[in-house]
Amino acid sequence: MQWPDITTAKILFPSLDDSEKTVPTFSISQPIWHILEPSGDDCLKTQLMDLLNGCKGQENLDLSNCSATFDDSNGMIFIDPTAVIESGAHIIGPCYIGANVQIRHAAYIRENSWICHDAVVGHCSEVKHSILLPGAKAPHFNYVGDSVLGGSVNLGAGVKLSNLRNDGGEVFTRWNGQRVGTGLRKFGAILGEGCQLGCNSVTNPGVVLGPNSMVSPNSTISGIHESSKHS
Repeated sequence: MQWPDITTAKILFPSLDDSEKTVPTFSISQPIWHILEPSGDDCLKTQLMDLLNGCKGQENLDLSNCSATFDDSNGMIFIDPTAVIESGAHIIGPCYIGANVQIRHAAYIRENSWICHDAVVGHCSEVKHSILLPGAKAPHFNYVGDSVLGGSVNLGAGVKLSNLRNDGGEVFTRWNGQRVGTGLRKFGAILGEGCQLGCNSVTNPGVVLGPNSMVSPNSTISGIHESSKHS
């Protein structure tokens, strides 16, 4: 299928400087969710491992007086010294937490999470196999699974990015009235930079929202959308 331009990183994340070593690289020939594939040279897991290998020997946050808990039994955890990790957070590796990131009380950061600089994971929010690009915020009671949040995205309290069909089958998305397979079993949402999602809204698996989209509180969203207001 010929996917629309809105499924490319160039359109979704126009301000992203992919020359930075601490942000991921997105394919220019595949739809944006290609990075969420479970294996491959340019998938999230592979890029994250390359980043973490490059962090070995760099100064990590001093965790000796930190009341959060950490599990690096399955992979390295790197936390920039300027990040803030509040009490009650639990972090599982492999994981990268960049400069000036805030991980607030009772946050749950699971495997293969890449939290870029100036991002926020807040109280009782869970992130798993996902990317928060610079300045993205999941600040209150959010679930972010198998997803990518663009720069300056903000999730209202209680927003959930659902990543798995009830029957566990392949995630389909919708474009131009067509229901199209993505090739992924787990795929939450790709949110273009500047998106604002209202409290308690839910994205069904396989959502892509264009930059600066607005989602009304208590809404349920499916499919691929250009930049607009959704309710």
